[in-house]
Amino acid sequence: MAKKMFKAESKRLLDLMVNSIYTHKEIFLRELISNASDALDKRYYLSLTSDSINFDRGDFFIRVDADKDARTLTITDTGIGMTQKELEQNLGTIAHSGSFAFRDENGPADGVDIIGQFGVGFYSAFMVAEAVTVRSRAFGSDEGFEWRSSGSDGYTVAPCGGIAPGTQVTLKLKADTDDERYGEFLEEYRLRGIVKKYSDFIKYPIKMEVKKRRPKQDDEKEYEEYTELETLNSMVPIWRKNKNELTQEDYDRFYTDKRYGHEKPLKTVHMSVDGAVSYTALLYIPAARPFDFYAREYEKGLELYTSGVLIMQKCADLLPDHFSFVQGLVDSADLSLNISRELLQHDRQLRIMAKRIAEKIKSELLSMLENDRENYIKFFDMFGRQIKYGVYADWGAHKDALQDLLIFTSSSEKKPVSLNEYISRMKEDQKYIYYAAGRSVEALEKLPQAEAVVDKGYEILYFTDEVDEFAVRMLMKYKDKDFKSVSDGDIGIERDGREPEDESDDDGELFAAVAKELEGKIKEARASGRLKTYPVCLASDGILSIGMEKTLNTMPGQEDIPKAEKILEINRGHAVFQSLRDAYRTDSERFARLARVLYCQALLIEGLPLDDSVAYTDDVCGLIG
Repeated sequence: MAKKMFKAESKRLLDLMVNSIYTHKEIFLRELISNASDALDKRYYLSLTSDSINFDRGDFFIRVDADKDARTLTITDTGIGMTQKELEQNLGTIAHSGSFAFRDENGPADGVDIIGQFGVGFYSAFMVAEAVTVRSRAFGSDEGFEWRSSGSDGYTVAPCGGIAPGTQVTLKLKADTDDERYGEFLEEYRLRGIVKKYSDFIKYPIKMEVKKRRPKQDDEKEYEEYTELETLNSMVPIWRKNKNELTQEDYDRFYTDKRYGHEKPLKTVHMSVDGAVSYTALLYIPAARPFDFYAREYEKGLELYTSGVLIMQKCADLLPDHFSFVQGLVDSADLSLNISRELLQHDRQLRIMAKRIAEKIKSELLSMLENDRENYIKFFDMFGRQIKYGVYADWGAHKDALQDLLIFTSSSEKKPVSLNEYISRMKEDQKYIYYAAGRSVEALEKLPQAEAVVDKGYEILYFTDEVDEFAVRMLMKYKDKDFKSVSDGDIGIERDGREPEDESDDDGELFAAVAKELEGKIKEARASGRLKTYPVCLASDGILSIGMEKTLNTMPGQEDIPKAEKILEINRGHAVFQSLRDAYRTDSERFARLARVLYCQALLIEGLPLDDSVAYTDDVCGLIG
C-alpha cells in the first residue's frame, strides 16, 4: 500500500497548524466532535431531500471511547460518511473543507447548521496524537475505507470492512513527557469536562461508556462496578427554546449550572435578533459582585457560541466596560471565524451585536429602575461604580447613554433618586442641581457649606463614592441644568442680608491679613454668605474641587497631586469672628494663631489631613492658655 503525500504544501504547513494555530490542546476534541456533528447534519439534510433515506433520531449520535491500555481515543459518528475520493479530498488536502463544499453543492437548509468552514480542525488531532486512523463508509455504500497518517510525512488509504455507515476517528496518543500529559485525554473526568465546556449544546447526543457502582444484589454493603453508555451533553440549548416554554426557575438553574454565580440573578434577559447579523443572547445581571470584580485581573466578556459550539470563553468585545458585570452568552451562526475557530476574522459583525446588546442592557436596567426599585438599588450598590466610570471614561463618550442610570442619595427623600426624579422636583427659582461630596451621608448632612442651600429648601444629592464628582463634572449638566457643588465659591444663592449690621470698615484688611498668614494654603479669605451656625468652612474655585483633591490623594503612586484653589470663608455672625477682629486690632500673635486654627478646623470638617498636627495643637493650647 503506497503512501501518498499531502497535496497541500508540506510538513511546514501541517507543523504550523498543529503548533501555532490552536491555543489549547484540548481544542482537538471540540474540532473532532464538530466534524462529527457536520457529518450528522449532512445525513439529516439528505433525509429531508431524499425519500430513500429515512430519518430516525435514535440513529443519529456521536460516541467517544477511551482505551487506556491501547492508549487510543476514538470518536465515532453515524453521519454521512465518506467515499475513498472524499477521504483523499477532505483529509489528504489540508485546508479543504468538506462542509463548505457540501454547502456550496446543496445550498443552505432551514434548521441545518454546518459548523465547519476551513477543513483544518481535523488536523488539530496531531497536537495530541502520534498517529491518526480514520475508518469511514459513505451512507448508501457497501464499501468502507481506512485513512492512516502519522503526520506530515503523508498518508495511506485502503479498503476496510466491518464498519457501519459513518466515520470513526482513532487517535494513538503521544507518550507523556515532563511537560505534557497526553494521557489525561483518556480520563473520563477530563473528557466529560471538555465535552461539557465546548460541545454541551451540539444537537446530537455525545455518548461515552462510564464506570458506575451499584450494590450487589445479595449484599447491599458490597458494591460492584459496571459500565453504562451515558449521554454527556445537554443537546438543546436553553437559549434556543421559546421563551414561553421556559420559567424563571429554568433560567436560574442554567445560571448556577454554568457557574455564573451562586445566587439567583437579579435580572434575566433572553433576546433573539434577526437582521444583518442574526443571533440569540442570554444575559444575566448578577445578584452578587465577584470578589475580584474591581481587580485589574478581572476578565469581562460573554461566552461566544456558533451553532451551539463554544468558540470563546470570554469575548470581551461583546460588552462595553461599563457593563462588564453582565454574565451570559451569545450564539450566532453568522460570525466570520478565523482558521482556528478561536477568534473572529471580521469585527463588523461583532460591533453590530455589541451595540444591540448594550442597548438592550440599558433598556432592561431602566425598566428595573422604574419598576423594581428595590432590586435596582441592590444592583447599583454592587455595580454602580462601574456605571459611573463609564460616564467619564473615553472622554465622556458614553455619558449620554448612561446618565439616566445614575442614582444618588437625596437630602430630602433620604433614599437614592435618579437625576430625572431630582429635576422633576426642582423649585421654580432653582438654577442648579446641587450636590455635596464627602465620606458618608451622615457627614454630609452636617456639612457647613450646605446651610444656605438647605435654608432655601433646595434638594441636595449626596456623593459618597470617590468617582461621583468626576462623573458629574464630565456630565456638566443634565437636561440643561448645571451641577453645582455646595462647596463651590459661588453657589448662586443670594446672601439674604445675613451679614451683621456692625460690619467694620477694616474687615477687608482683616481678611487680607488672614490670607497673608495662610499664604500658600488658601487662595483668599472672605466673609461667608452661606454659613448660619458654623464659624468657618472651605470653598473652592476652579475646575478641581476639594472632594476631587481628596480622591487624588488616596490614589497610590501619585506625585505632584494638584491642589484645589481653597477659599476660607468665615461667618461674621459667629462669636469667633469677634474674637478674630479684636485680636487683629490688639494682638497680632493671637490673630495669627486664630487664623491658623480656623483654617485647620475647616480642613478637619472637610476630612482633609492637617499639614502639621503638632503645630495645630500648639496653637490651640496657646489660645487656651
